[in-house]
Amino acid sequence: MTISKAHSNEPEAPPIQEEMNSKLIVSFGEMLIDFVPTTSGVSLAEAPGFLKAPGGAPANVAVAITKLAGRSAFIGKFGDDEFGHMLADILRENGVEDKGVLFDPDARTALAFVTLKSNGEREFMFYRNPSADMLLKESELNLSLIREAKIFHYGSISLICEPCRSAHMAAMKAAKDAGVFLSYDPNVRLPLWPSPEAARNGIFSIWKEADFIKVSDDEVRFLTEGDAQNEEVVLTLWHDNLKLLVVTDGEKGCRYFTKSFKGKVDGFAVDTVDTTGAGDAFVGAFLVQLVRDSSVLQAESKLRDALQFANACGAICTTQKGAIPALPDPSAALKLIDESKPT
Repeated sequence: MTISKAHSNEPEAPPIQEEMNSKLIVSFGEMLIDFVPTTSGVSLAEAPGFLKAPGGAPANVAVAITKLAGRSAFIGKFGDDEFGHMLADILRENGVEDKGVLFDPDARTALAFVTLKSNGEREFMFYRNPSADMLLKESELNLSLIREAKIFHYGSISLICEPCRSAHMAAMKAAKDAGVFLSYDPNVRLPLWPSPEAARNGIFSIWKEADFIKVSDDEVRFLTEGDAQNEEVVLTLWHDNLKLLVVTDGEKGCRYFTKSFKGKVDGFAVDTVDTTGAGDAFVGAFLVQLVRDSSVLQAESKLRDALQFANACGAICTTQKGAIPALPDPSAALKLIDESKPT
């Protein structure tokens, strides 16, 4: 059973919490404070004020999962400061398990200032010098938590520098050795990398380990240096062990590729305010459905249902500022599916 029917106006009930208790999704990486300008379409210097919002792609995914009645845990490191403890509290308040959370007394929690363009798209200025998330060590990993997971989700920012890169590699190996499904959203943030070439090399260094990869059309363009709408270009990102590749195309929806089938699922037109977290809402929504029913990877109709629901969650997330505050619950997504005509 999937969360929604792609070709029906009658939404199904959201997943039952009891069904999720043994189906843990562990998210690994960074969580930080996003400072989002109160006025869109201005530079950081021109912004009259900023809204403080929790963010960081892996943490956003973890919260997206619990808001959709899934079970998630977060592995990462915060500064032993007010912002770090605030973020840890936000995870707990949203039902994310914190057995993998650590605090560093000698480093600060990461900050990011986000410039919102008039169309809701973003540019980032990061403060990490280094931040606590960069200092997570392999010896500090909760490996039993990773091995307990059904799905292990991660990005690429944790690959940028040591010791976090080694911790990331060890966590991924522990998951793979335990037969855990690996989910990868590279979440390209070029200002954090030494160069675009370093970003491509770093992102591709673990590419062939993943079972599921989600990339945006902009990321396809960056990674391939080709036309993101050209199927041959997209398929250069395929690897033999991959079970599903998804390209998100903003409000246009997404494209999917498996060994057996491929296609497109339309998106939803909404009044976009801030696109921060939309991809994370999409990933969280998809992983919740995958952990409940792995046959979505083999049955195209089920996959389309799952991706439609994920598209709806991503769309809703763009309708207010900040990532975590904008993540939807199942009823909001099902309502959008029921009431909206795909664009």
